[in-house]
Amino acid sequence: MNTPAIAFFSAKLAFQTDVADVHTALATPDPGFVLVDSRSRAAWDQGRVPGALHLPTAEIPERASALLGPGTPVVTYCWGPGCDGATRAALEFARLGYEVKEMLGGIEYWTREGFPVATATGVTHTPADPLTAPCGC
Repeated sequence: MNTPAIAFFSAKLAFQTDVADVHTALATPDPGFVLVDSRSRAAWDQGRVPGALHLPTAEIPERASALLGPGTPVVTYCWGPGCDGATRAALEFARLGYEVKEMLGGIEYWTREGFPVATATGVTHTPADPLTAPCGC
């Protein structure tokens, strides 16, 4: 048995999730977490995951406790896989004692999988990118 590999992959699953799993959880009455968009106001205004809370990374230390109870599990996301913004946001939440995961792929892969995106004018859907969906995993 490859114990180091089991430990490594178990830890990844404990601290990371993907857009498909977040989408599935958000479709339930109680997803078990609050989804936090850690991007700038301009990025948020371009489009976001419906129901997400906007809390830019720099504001987490000052505002998190006013917006989220201390035992609230959090999932963070930012732009996409080429950005460490969600990782930095997750670190800030962890430093404050929150149970936290990072959503891999960010809003980029959320959109690429054809999931809904909210803007000031409403919710839109774009067709799924055939290279990303359906994954089937």
